[in-house]
Amino acid sequence: MNNDPLPALLERAARRLAEEFSYLPDVQPMASSQAEGIADVLDETARRLGDNYPYFHPFYAGQMLKPPHPVARAAYALAMTINPNNHARDGGRASSAMEIEAVADLAGMFGWAAPGFLGHLTSSGTIANLEALWIAGQTAPGKRILASEQAHYTHERISAVLRLPFQSIATDGRGRLDPNALETELRKGDVGAVVVTMGTTAIGAVDPLEEVLELKRKYGFRIHADAAYGGYFKLIPDALDEPARRAFAAIAQADSIVVDPHKHGLQPYGCGCVLFRDPGVGRFYKHDSPYTYFTSNELHLGEISLECSRAGAAAVALWATHMLLPPVPGGDFARGLASGRAAAVELDRRLRADARFEPLAAGAPELDIVVWKAAAGIPHRASERAQQIFDACAERNLHLALVQLPQSWFGGANLQSHEAGKVTCLRSVLMKPEHEAWLDRIWKIFCEACNV
Repeated sequence: MNNDPLPALLERAARRLAEEFSYLPDVQPMASSQAEGIADVLDETARRLGDNYPYFHPFYAGQMLKPPHPVARAAYALAMTINPNNHARDGGRASSAMEIEAVADLAGMFGWAAPGFLGHLTSSGTIANLEALWIAGQTAPGKRILASEQAHYTHERISAVLRLPFQSIATDGRGRLDPNALETELRKGDVGAVVVTMGTTAIGAVDPLEEVLELKRKYGFRIHADAAYGGYFKLIPDALDEPARRAFAAIAQADSIVVDPHKHGLQPYGCGCVLFRDPGVGRFYKHDSPYTYFTSNELHLGEISLECSRAGAAAVALWATHMLLPPVPGGDFARGLASGRAAAVELDRRLRADARFEPLAAGAPELDIVVWKAAAGIPHRASERAQQIFDACAERNLHLALVQLPQSWFGGANLQSHEAGKVTCLRSVLMKPEHEAWLDRIWKIFCEACNV
């Protein structure tokens, strides 16, 4: 953080923004008399924020936390001078236009172009998924929502909120939706939508979308691609194994897609996005607001979203990031994503070569999440050893994560019945571009912790 470029970046841009509004009479800011008190409060704020894990550093390799790009931080802070609201163009004229452009970039990443899609930013991936399943419920009222056992738990909760029946579907040994188990449920004829997870949050598993599309042609249902975590991997197909590559190649055929720019997209929380292949679903959002939609005949984003007030600053930050780092194959952004993927593949290779650990039996990670268990005999001893290593790493400022997974995923064909449950494993999310260059140091600390 000692090399933080944000203050210098903001100084010039803040002067330019002030020039843009120089035609207005000066107003004495209320905070001017409180300057000393504000400085003291900010000092204390900085002190309190020090009570955190170093999420921004490559030594933090535990959860899905990635620092926003400096241009995103600066653009967000600059926009907060105005604090636009992207519900209506009346409250966010420039930022609404920026959102439309940035969302078009995301749709283009998946192969969709205007006017052949509808989409907007949301305050989170949860809200984005809620909107996608809400549309599913509108198009097929009362029908079931299906998702894999490894799909994010938010889908079951959202379905309950929407009063739609929900059913989880079994997965294979790599945590991916099992098409045979899915077809068993589809034969019942009461399925409205299937959630296909393009990168589970536990291990980064990518569901076999192309096989689900074949089932859709047979049974008829909506497909919602939850690409909240994995969506940006569409940009680096050559870095993926064949099953994931095929799935991402088919994503344009989904009926709706969710992606979270605040995960791999270098954005501050919260910035989610929901996209619909058929712009006609906008009819379900139709409503009237007599005091907000009056200054422009153009589409107001509040007319196609369930949320009302939304941070225009999030759209400004995403737009600025796309200006600097377009989300296109072969660009700097894609190369950074590929670096994290390469780090994960290399970490998995090292773990497989070390007899102390047991990575997933079915193969290398599909995205940039690596999971492995300690080779400690029966599951409860492996779980205890994982906790010991996790604690020892944290004492050395290397931060990993723990996850409970089926013991059978680690070569459990000959397990006894009492051993076939869950086992606590170590987990690492190598989503920062710097992780590739830092992997040797990370591995050295990890090995030291394992010797304790």
